[in-house]
Amino acid sequence: MPPPAPLRAGARPLAAAVAVALAVGASSAACSTSAPGRESPTGTAVALATPTPGPSETLLPDDDGAHSAVGELVDGFPVALVPVPDGAEVLLSSAAPVDGTDLAEISLNLRTAQDAAGLLAAVRAPLVAAGFTESSPPAAEPGLAAQSTFARSDGAELLVVGILDRDDERTLTLGGRVRTTAP
Repeated sequence: MPPPAPLRAGARPLAAAVAVALAVGASSAACSTSAPGRESPTGTAVALATPTPGPSETLLPDDDGAHSAVGELVDGFPVALVPVPDGAEVLLSSAAPVDGTDLAEISLNLRTAQDAAGLLAAVRAPLVAAGFTESSPPAAEPGLAAQSTFARSDGAELLVVGILDRDDERTLTLGGRVRTTAP
């Protein structure tokens, strides 16, 4: 699995608030008092760690708006290579050019009632037809119903797919780099 991408500028304040809240929670959990313990967290640290967007505020970073879309496929998403399976709901998509290359960094999150094996097969078919080779991880990630990696062009193009199975719904997350031109 590729290393996680660095945090974008818009995500850093949230990450810092979460880190502070975790540090405060961990340090106060280590203290002992004679008072009985509480089952659920309370206080201002919890409120700071879970910001709520205002009516006109978006959860997407300002500089990424042109390359991502909520609830639909973003313009430029390679739908011929990664089509949305029938009956699936797009949660988030992105397609951003990689400077100095003919590659695009793409991601797709969707939700469906389709079973995990059928969902992976729907993603696999167009990728394999386009010349990608599939490999499974040596050990499955805990909590995932299915996962796979697809590579082409000696690894220059790489897509990682993970499927979470919860409450009779599957959530698919796909991400990686693909060529914007034919290989």
